[in-house]
Order: sequence, then C-alpha cells, then structure tokens
Amino acid sequence: MKVLVLKPSSLGDVIHALPVVRHLRRNHPDARVDWWLHRNLVPLLEGDPDIHRIVPFDRKAWGRPLGFAQILREVSALRSERYDLVLDLQGLARSALVGRACGAGRFVGVGDWREFAPLFHGESVPRPSPSTHAVDWYLTVARHLGWDTRQPFEWLPPRPAGAAEIQRLFPQLSDGDWIGLQPGARWENKRWPIESWSQLANGLQERLPSVRIAVFGGPDETALGEAIVRADGKGRILDLTGRLSLPGMIEGLRRIRLLVTNDTGPMHVAVALRRPVVAVFGPTAPERTGPYGQSSNVLRVRALPCAPCMSDRCRISEKLACLKRIGPSDVLEAVVARMEA
Repeated sequence: MKVLVLKPSSLGDVIHALPVVRHLRRNHPDARVDWWLHRNLVPLLEGDPDIHRIVPFDRKAWGRPLGFAQILREVSALRSERYDLVLDLQGLARSALVGRACGAGRFVGVGDWREFAPLFHGESVPRPSPSTHAVDWYLTVARHLGWDTRQPFEWLPPRPAGAAEIQRLFPQLSDGDWIGLQPGARWENKRWPIESWSQLANGLQERLPSVRIAVFGGPDETALGEAIVRADGKGRILDLTGRLSLPGMIEGLRRIRLLVTNDTGPMHVAVALRRPVVAVFGPTAPERTGPYGQSSNVLRVRALPCAPCMSDRCRISEKLACLKRIGPSDVLEAVVARMEA
C-alpha cells in the first residue's frame, strides 16, 4: 500500500500528526509512506524509520505567478505515484486541492471548514468536539481507517546526527539535571515577557541550585537568549538560541529534565520526547493545541473574557494581559512542584 500524508507545516502540527504514521506502519508494516512537507521542516523527518520519502513543498511558489509551472510539475509527479491512500491532515484548501489532484484510490481528510477543504475530500472526518486536541483528532482519522491505535510507539526516535551535534557543541548537556527555557514563539503575543523569563531563571537557581538552565530558540530568537543570560550576569546559563539545527534541538531537548515554554513548536517536541513541560498560554487554546497529555501543566489566565482570542494581535487596552498577569513566581512554583513530583 502506497500512502501520501499531506501535512506540510508547522513544526508543532507535524509533531501532532506523527502518531498517525506510527499506527499506520504498525497496522500495515509493508506500507510505503511518503510525506508532503515544507522544505524548512525536512530535517525533522529525515531518516525517520516509518517514512519512505519526503516530498519537499515550497510554499513561496504558491504566491508567485511564475511558480505555477513548478506547482503543476510537483502535483503531476505526485499523481504519477498512484497512491492507494492520501491523508490530508492539514485540512486547508491548498492541501485538499493537492490531495484531490493526486487521484488516489482513497482520499481522507480532516473536516476543517475554514477553507472548505472537505468539499474536495473523498471522506472527511470532523473534529469530535470543539475542544478535541489535534492529536486526538488525527487519531480519530486513523480509527476511521480501521487501524488499531492502542499499540505503543516511539513518537520521535533518536536522531544520530543531532546527537553528534550536541556532543560536539554542548557535551555538558549530557551531564547533570537541566531545565530548558523556550522564551520565543512565532506570534509576538504568545511570548511571555522577557523580563519575566529573566526573573524566573534567577528564581530557579535560588530554589533549585543543583539544576542547570539552558535557553532554547531559533536564529530569530537570539536576542531573547542574550537578554536572559545578561540578566543573570554570572555565566550560569547556557544559551543555545540560534546555535542548533532542528535535529540538534530535538536531541538537546531529549537531554533535559523539564521545559518551561510558551505555546510554540519546541513545546510539542518536548512532549513527543516524553519530557514534562510547564507551558505559559495566552491567546491560544491549550485544549486544542496545548501540550498533549499535560493539560495540568498549563498556566493561563481564566478571568479575561478575551482569552483565548486565537488572534496574533492583542486588541485590548491592557496589552498582553493574558500573559503579563502570570507572574514569575507562579511559573517558578509550578516548575518546583513538577520537579519534585
């Protein structure tokens, strides 16, 4: 059986969808699975034992007039594969159109009507409830296909290249107890204030003196890491922002005890690695896309009528109240309790 998975982005969304492929291969060991994936995320799935081939997707081509020919070539190549099954786990117009153009024997997708994707699906699986987590929604698709989803699996197998990168650049991560901090996020209004992160780092070192701290983040988040290190002023914090590849980040998170994080992709990586998290949530809904299986580790303000607004821009007079009302002491106590547990 040849299967194509359409889930091009983002980092957290791809992590959410991986259990479907794990169960697919456990129910059909001989299945060949291809994955349509944004080019920037290809290192996330390279070498994955359950994926035969990654089909890189260039999002920019869809926005360029001259990119139309490239899109046609890519879709034509997918159609020539004659897939038995196409799974649209993105559920947006673009992925639904690509899936329909593949001409597969069976086309199943998530029933998200934001862009009318179900109109193009052969079979559409609606979200069981408005608060159903994305992972559970995708597993509902797997059960719709008759697959047993009770078998254990390793969500994110080790990445040897990433492990070698960590050992070469930051061998100290392999020793001692480390707490990770993830102060960045794609939306500005999902970022807990940097001053709060700095106060948290200092508080952690006072309350948990045997624990070491590492700051994670991408190349566009180096200023956040530098600010936390500068506020410490004693050289006790390891700044990893902008210094790791995607596989390196995964293997770095594999070596920590706990991650304190905003609502962002590395949070989902940590969950997939079975690491506990303490997550600060503001404008987004943890029920739908929070740390899977760790809802009790989410800190949020419930007294605001605007939260979660699900918007990338704060529109109330008390800017970022949903985040600023969560104090460093609140997060510190949550981390200490989780570490002790």
